[in-house]
Amino acid sequence: MKDNFNNTQHVAITNKESNWQILKDVSSNFISSLSSNMFTYGLGLMLLDQTGLAISFGIGMIITPIVGLLFLIPVGNLTDRYPHKKILTYSIAARFIALIIFAFTIDRFHYLYKLIPVIIFLSINAISLNFSNTSYSASVRELVNKNKIQKLSSLTQGAASLSAILSPAIGVALYSTVGFEIFIYIEIFAALSTFIILQTMHFHYGQPLNKSVEGASFKNFKVGLQYIKHRKLIKVILIVALVINFIFTALNLGIPYVIKNQLHLGNAPVGYLQSGVAIGTLAGSLLMLLVPEKKWFVPKLILPLLSFGVEFILLGVIFLNSLNSMQLIIWGTVIMVLIGLSVASLNITIQVRLQKTVPTYLLGRVMALLTTANTSVMPLGTLFYTFLFQVNFKGGYLFVINGIVMLAYTTLLLTKLFDAIRSERVTSKNKNYSA
Repeated sequence: MKDNFNNTQHVAITNKESNWQILKDVSSNFISSLSSNMFTYGLGLMLLDQTGLAISFGIGMIITPIVGLLFLIPVGNLTDRYPHKKILTYSIAARFIALIIFAFTIDRFHYLYKLIPVIIFLSINAISLNFSNTSYSASVRELVNKNKIQKLSSLTQGAASLSAILSPAIGVALYSTVGFEIFIYIEIFAALSTFIILQTMHFHYGQPLNKSVEGASFKNFKVGLQYIKHRKLIKVILIVALVINFIFTALNLGIPYVIKNQLHLGNAPVGYLQSGVAIGTLAGSLLMLLVPEKKWFVPKLILPLLSFGVEFILLGVIFLNSLNSMQLIIWGTVIMVLIGLSVASLNITIQVRLQKTVPTYLLGRVMALLTTANTSVMPLGTLFYTFLFQVNFKGGYLFVINGIVMLAYTTLLLTKLFDAIRSERVTSKNKNYSA
């Protein structure tokens, strides 16, 4: 097959059908995101009560990247071999069954032994989500026409952001009143609901399935690597994303630690600042609905990348100043909203570009590789910044240094990024990629 950067599904999907598909997909995404976030909060609180381990809220962050690396090749290959709806159906069904088994077994274990069923379930859950997320990313052109891809991406991310805003308060309230069991039942109901919605969705397969792609074959997966090698823009974005994701772990770890342990300002500012990112991401997702998809690609890519460094520096400066709790909440939340706006703009821009330009028969492998590469640096970042905070490195200076490094790194790569963008305007017609 020829590598055509404008290769899209040659199936007529009307705007009306696309809008219905978007409504179903966003509804399903909101239900699953809200229930999953609440479940994560409930699980973390339950483990903290039962085991007393500080890592109770971070077990999933360790398991997910490990599972991603172990199942990278089969997820990518199988996604490009079988109908995406079938993969999504099986992955949701497997998660549904795992939840039921988890519900019947969790109370049979006590104290540290609670970790046994939790780790087993989180591993199965991570495998299921890996297949689901990769298959969904690879099937966007089968659900909506090319003019609706940005709308679908924006609303989907908006739904996830809204659930991130609502889930902490709902999760804590439910755990305080009825305990952990309710979270399992909510998650079971959510899995059943998303399964039903999925069955009503129509996937338009525009080309024959690639039965030559073997699930565990590195040779087949290598085709995706070769494709990325010849796409300069994807290579540069991947290099930048690895560093950004590594540094971003300082945000997740550092904000609670700096505010509570170094500034001694309590829990309230932590909640406001963390909510600020979700609010900014929601606002950014809605803003991207108004921005024409075919215009301003370069500003939508470059500005967020440069703004991350500035925003980290500003956050560090705020932590270094002697602000009271209310002042920190106001200025910190403003900066976190700006970070959320940048994240939404960058994520949607890249997702739409990939979904519209990567050939359908390669999307599974390309998406699996990019997702796993980005998540795999998170455990390294977690260990690195945990060490720095544990030796009592002043958090404000750490954020300022991170911002300077991020800004300098992005600026140095601008020449390569502009060169890669120019190369995207030339459609390659001479490179063959057998799947």
